[in-house]
Order: sequence, then structure tokens, then C-alpha cells
Amino acid sequence: MKINDVILQAVAKVVVFIILTLGIYLFFSGHNEPGGGFIGGLVLASALVLLFLSFDIESVKKGIPVDFKKVAALGTLLAVGSGLGALFFDAPFLTQAFSYFDLPILGETELATMMIFEAGVALAVVGVVGTIILSISEDV
Repeated sequence: MKINDVILQAVAKVVVFIILTLGIYLFFSGHNEPGGGFIGGLVLASALVLLFLSFDIESVKKGIPVDFKKVAALGTLLAVGSGLGALFFDAPFLTQAFSYFDLPILGETELATMMIFEAGVALAVVGVVGTIILSISEDV
């Protein structure tokens, strides 16, 4: 169904950018502060839902040609794989390792294996929410 609400579409273009920025911030701050992969993924998925509500499904699918089922599967595989990686070093499942690296723009930055798990959770959440929204839209 073609939606022709110019005001909603104009506002959505700006708000989606703000929501995506907040989702990325929540994802990266979640390691040491409230947030993380699940909450960041939900916020990122809410931007996707706003796009689906503001524009028609076919237009969004053309702009974002992603199979959300594959995104959910990739996220789950990444999250589980990050836990299995510890087993190769004779450590318990989901053991976290971290170190500090001197990155060009960011300077000294802590990188942890938990970020891989959080990225997997975020991808799984975005994939599941996208799949649910598209499944509901097919029934209507």
C-alpha cells in the first residue's frame, strides 16, 4: 500500500537518523554503562519500524535489500561463536578477554570480545524485529 503522508515522511527522514545515532551510542556504551546489544538493537529496529510505517514496504525493501531472517541467523551465529571461541583457549564458555589498543582517531581504546557477542545480539534483535514486522505486513 502506497503511503502519501509528506509530513510523516519528512519527519521520519530526520528522526530515523537521530534514532540510528542513539542506537549506535547505546550499543557502544553498553559494555560499561546501561545499554548494550539488546537495547541498541531494539532502538535500531525501532528506526526500521518507523521507516516501514512512514513509507510503503516495497520502497523500504528497495532501499534496504536485506533478508532479515539471514540477519537474525548471522547475529545468533556471531553471539554463539563468540562464546565458543573461549573454549579453544581452555576457558569457560563466554569468557571475556580484553586489551587496550592505540587506534588512529580514537587513541587508546579498550576492545573486548564481549563487543562481538553484543554485535551478535544486536543483529539478532534487528533481524527478528524486521522479520516480525514484514510478516505482519504480509497478513494485512
